[in-house]
Amino acid sequence: MAYPGYGGGYGGYSGQMPGMQMQMGQPMPGTVPNMPHGGYSGYSAYSGGYSASDPMWTYFTAIAGQDGEVDAEELQRCLTQSGISGTYSPFSLETCRIMISMLDRDFTGKMGFNEFKELWAVLNAWKQNFMMIDQDRSGTVELHELSQVIAAMGYRLSPQTLTAIVKRYSKNGRIFFDDYVACCVKLRALTDFFRRRDSMQQGFVNFVYDDFLQGTMAI
Repeated sequence: MAYPGYGGGYGGYSGQMPGMQMQMGQPMPGTVPNMPHGGYSGYSAYSGGYSASDPMWTYFTAIAGQDGEVDAEELQRCLTQSGISGTYSPFSLETCRIMISMLDRDFTGKMGFNEFKELWAVLNAWKQNFMMIDQDRSGTVELHELSQVIAAMGYRLSPQTLTAIVKRYSKNGRIFFDDYVACCVKLRALTDFFRRRDSMQQGFVNFVYDDFLQGTMAI
Protein backbone atom coordinates (compact mmCIF):
# COMPACT_ATOMS: atom_id res chain seq x y z
CA MET A 1 0.00 0.00 0.00
CA ALA A 2 1.37 3.41 -0.95
CA TYR A 3 0.63 6.00 1.69
CA PRO A 4 -0.32 9.54 0.66
CA GLY A 5 2.38 12.15 1.00
CA TYR A 6 5.31 9.71 0.88
CA GLY A 7 6.36 10.03 -2.71
CA GLY A 8 8.51 13.06 -1.93
CA GLY A 9 5.82 15.48 -0.78
CA TYR A 10 3.82 15.96 2.37
CA GLY A 11 0.20 15.32 1.60
CA GLY A 12 0.72 17.15 -1.64
CA TYR A 13 -1.39 17.02 -4.73
CA SER A 14 -1.00 13.91 -6.82
CA GLY A 15 -2.55 15.74 -9.71
CA GLN A 16 -3.92 19.09 -10.73
CA MET A 17 -7.17 20.37 -9.38
CA PRO A 18 -9.78 20.94 -12.06
CA GLY A 19 -9.20 24.24 -13.81
CA MET A 20 -5.63 24.66 -12.54
CA GLN A 21 -2.98 25.72 -15.02
CA MET A 22 0.62 24.92 -14.11
CA GLN A 23 3.60 26.65 -15.65
CA MET A 24 6.69 24.74 -16.67
CA GLY A 25 9.16 24.51 -13.83
CA GLN A 26 6.59 25.53 -11.21
CA PRO A 27 6.42 23.22 -8.17
CA MET A 28 3.26 21.23 -7.81
CA PRO A 29 1.03 22.95 -5.26
CA GLY A 30 1.08 21.21 -1.92
CA THR A 31 4.45 19.55 -2.41
CA VAL A 32 7.62 20.52 -0.60
CA PRO A 33 10.45 20.44 -3.15
CA ASN A 34 13.68 18.69 -2.20
CA MET A 35 12.63 18.11 1.38
CA PRO A 36 13.75 14.78 2.87
CA HIS A 37 11.31 12.91 5.08
CA GLY A 38 12.01 13.74 8.70
CA GLY A 39 13.09 17.35 8.37
CA TYR A 40 15.65 19.67 6.95
CA SER A 41 19.23 18.66 6.45
CA GLY A 42 21.66 21.24 7.74
CA TYR A 43 19.61 22.15 10.82
CA SER A 44 20.88 19.62 13.32
CA ALA A 45 20.86 21.67 16.53
CA TYR A 46 19.45 24.82 18.02
CA SER A 47 22.77 26.05 19.37
CA GLY A 48 24.53 27.10 16.19
CA GLY A 49 24.82 27.20 12.43
CA TYR A 50 21.84 29.45 11.72
CA SER A 51 21.85 32.71 9.86
CA ALA A 52 20.71 35.77 11.80
CA SER A 53 19.19 37.02 8.55
CA ASP A 54 16.84 34.03 8.36
CA PRO A 55 13.41 35.50 9.21
CA MET A 56 12.19 32.17 10.55
CA TRP A 57 15.14 32.04 12.93
CA THR A 58 14.28 35.57 14.06
CA TYR A 59 10.64 34.69 14.69
CA PHE A 60 11.58 31.50 16.49
CA THR A 61 14.30 32.83 18.79
CA ALA A 62 12.15 35.80 19.77
CA ILE A 63 9.66 33.36 21.31
CA ALA A 64 11.65 30.25 22.28
CA GLY A 65 12.93 29.79 25.80
CA GLN A 66 16.38 28.85 27.00
CA ASP A 67 15.78 25.25 25.98
CA GLY A 68 15.45 26.35 22.35
CA GLU A 69 11.91 25.02 22.01
CA VAL A 70 8.39 26.43 21.92
CA ASP A 71 5.17 25.13 23.42
CA ALA A 72 1.73 25.53 21.86
CA GLU A 73 1.12 29.05 23.21
CA GLU A 74 4.55 30.21 22.09
CA LEU A 75 4.07 28.60 18.68
CA GLN A 76 0.74 30.40 18.33
CA ARG A 77 2.41 33.77 19.03
CA CYS A 78 5.29 32.92 16.72
CA LEU A 79 3.04 32.00 13.79
CA THR A 80 0.80 35.01 14.37
CA GLN A 81 3.76 37.40 14.37
CA SER A 82 5.22 35.74 11.28
CA GLY A 83 2.05 36.46 9.31
CA ILE A 84 2.05 33.01 7.69
CA SER A 85 -1.74 32.85 7.85
CA GLY A 86 -1.89 35.95 5.65
CA THR A 87 -5.37 37.45 5.48
CA TYR A 88 -6.87 34.38 7.15
CA SER A 89 -7.60 34.19 10.87
CA PRO A 90 -4.63 33.29 13.12
CA PHE A 91 -4.28 29.67 14.19
CA SER A 92 -6.14 28.62 17.32
CA LEU A 93 -4.33 27.24 20.34
CA GLU A 94 -5.79 23.78 19.73
CA THR A 95 -4.50 23.73 16.14
CA CYS A 96 -1.05 24.74 17.41
CA ARG A 97 -1.16 21.88 19.91
CA ILE A 98 -1.81 19.29 17.22
CA MET A 99 0.85 20.89 14.99
CA ILE A 100 3.37 20.21 17.74
CA SER A 101 2.12 16.66 18.28
CA MET A 102 2.45 15.96 14.55
CA LEU A 103 6.20 16.68 14.62
CA ASP A 104 7.03 15.97 18.26
CA ARG A 105 9.26 12.96 17.63
CA ASP A 106 11.01 13.20 21.01
CA PHE A 107 7.68 13.54 22.88
CA THR A 108 8.66 16.69 24.78
CA GLY A 109 5.39 18.44 24.02
CA LYS A 110 7.40 21.21 22.43
CA MET A 111 8.87 22.09 19.03
CA GLY A 112 12.50 22.83 18.19
CA PHE A 113 13.77 24.91 15.31
CA ASN A 114 14.23 21.92 13.00
CA GLU A 115 10.61 20.99 13.51
CA PHE A 116 9.54 24.60 13.12
CA LYS A 117 11.29 24.80 9.74
CA GLU A 118 9.53 21.62 8.64
CA LEU A 119 6.18 22.91 9.88
CA TRP A 120 6.70 26.20 8.03
CA ALA A 121 7.17 24.41 4.71
CA VAL A 122 4.15 22.19 5.24
CA LEU A 123 1.93 25.11 6.28
CA ASN A 124 2.91 27.08 3.20
CA ALA A 125 2.05 24.11 1.00
CA TRP A 126 -1.33 23.65 2.67
CA LYS A 127 -2.00 27.37 2.43
CA GLN A 128 -1.37 27.25 -1.33
CA ASN A 129 -3.85 24.38 -1.61
CA PHE A 130 -6.47 26.29 0.36
CA MET A 131 -6.05 29.49 -1.64
CA MET A 132 -6.58 27.59 -4.87
CA ILE A 133 -10.08 26.57 -3.79
CA ASP A 134 -10.86 29.77 -1.86
CA GLN A 135 -11.30 31.76 -5.04
CA ASP A 136 -13.32 34.57 -3.45
CA ARG A 137 -10.84 34.93 -0.54
CA SER A 138 -13.65 34.56 1.96
CA GLY A 139 -11.42 32.55 4.27
CA THR A 140 -13.69 29.53 3.95
CA VAL A 141 -14.33 26.71 1.51
CA GLU A 142 -17.39 24.58 0.88
CA LEU A 143 -17.89 21.04 2.05
CA HIS A 144 -17.46 19.36 -1.32
CA GLU A 145 -14.25 21.33 -1.88
CA LEU A 146 -12.68 19.92 1.28
CA SER A 147 -13.55 16.41 0.12
CA GLN A 148 -12.05 17.23 -3.27
CA VAL A 149 -8.78 18.55 -1.87
CA ILE A 150 -8.42 15.59 0.53
CA ALA A 151 -8.75 13.21 -2.40
CA ALA A 152 -6.34 15.30 -4.47
CA MET A 153 -3.75 15.07 -1.68
CA GLY A 154 -3.67 11.33 -2.26
CA TYR A 155 -5.94 10.09 0.50
CA ARG A 156 -8.23 7.33 -0.71
CA LEU A 157 -11.03 7.46 1.83
CA SER A 158 -14.50 5.98 1.81
CA PRO A 159 -17.49 8.32 1.37
CA GLN A 160 -18.46 7.58 4.98
CA THR A 161 -15.03 8.66 6.26
CA LEU A 162 -15.04 11.80 4.11
CA THR A 163 -18.48 12.69 5.44
CA ALA A 164 -17.29 12.24 9.04
CA ILE A 165 -14.25 14.45 8.41
CA VAL A 166 -16.32 17.17 6.76
CA LYS A 167 -18.81 17.18 9.64
CA ARG A 168 -15.98 17.37 12.18
CA TYR A 169 -14.22 20.36 10.61
CA SER A 170 -17.10 22.42 9.19
CA LYS A 171 -18.99 25.29 10.81
CA ASN A 172 -22.39 26.25 9.44
CA GLY A 173 -21.62 24.49 6.19
CA ARG A 174 -18.20 26.13 5.66
CA ILE A 175 -14.61 25.17 6.50
CA PHE A 176 -12.34 27.91 7.80
CA PHE A 177 -8.60 28.00 7.12
CA ASP A 178 -7.71 27.10 10.71
CA ASP A 179 -9.99 24.06 10.64
CA TYR A 180 -8.67 23.07 7.22
CA VAL A 181 -5.10 23.08 8.57
CA ALA A 182 -6.21 21.15 11.65
CA CYS A 183 -7.75 18.55 9.34
CA CYS A 184 -4.53 18.29 7.29
CA VAL A 185 -2.46 17.93 10.46
CA LYS A 186 -4.69 15.15 11.79
CA LEU A 187 -4.69 13.26 8.51
CA ARG A 188 -0.93 13.39 8.24
CA ALA A 189 -0.29 12.55 11.91
CA LEU A 190 -2.68 9.60 11.95
CA THR A 191 -1.33 8.35 8.64
CA ASP A 192 2.21 8.57 10.08
CA PHE A 193 1.11 6.65 13.17
CA PHE A 194 -0.53 3.91 11.11
CA ARG A 195 2.23 3.72 8.50
CA ARG A 196 4.96 3.17 11.10
CA ARG A 197 3.11 0.08 12.30
CA ASP A 198 2.19 -1.25 8.86
CA SER A 199 5.66 -2.58 8.10
CA MET A 200 4.41 -4.63 5.14
CA GLN A 201 2.33 -1.70 3.81
CA GLN A 202 -0.72 -3.91 3.49
CA GLY A 203 -3.23 -1.37 4.78
CA PHE A 204 -4.03 -3.11 8.06
CA VAL A 205 -2.28 -3.56 11.42
CA ASN A 206 -2.93 -5.06 14.85
CA PHE A 207 -2.96 -2.66 17.81
CA VAL A 208 -2.88 -3.25 21.50
CA TYR A 209 -5.31 -0.93 23.26
CA ASP A 210 -2.64 1.11 25.06
CA ASP A 211 -0.66 1.68 21.86
CA PHE A 212 -3.80 2.85 20.09
CA LEU A 213 -4.58 5.33 22.87
CA GLN A 214 -1.02 6.68 22.94
CA GLY A 215 -1.05 7.24 19.20
CA THR A 216 -4.47 8.83 18.87
CA MET A 217 -4.90 10.74 22.13
CA ALA A 218 -1.59 12.53 21.65
CA ILE A 219 -2.65 13.98 18.29
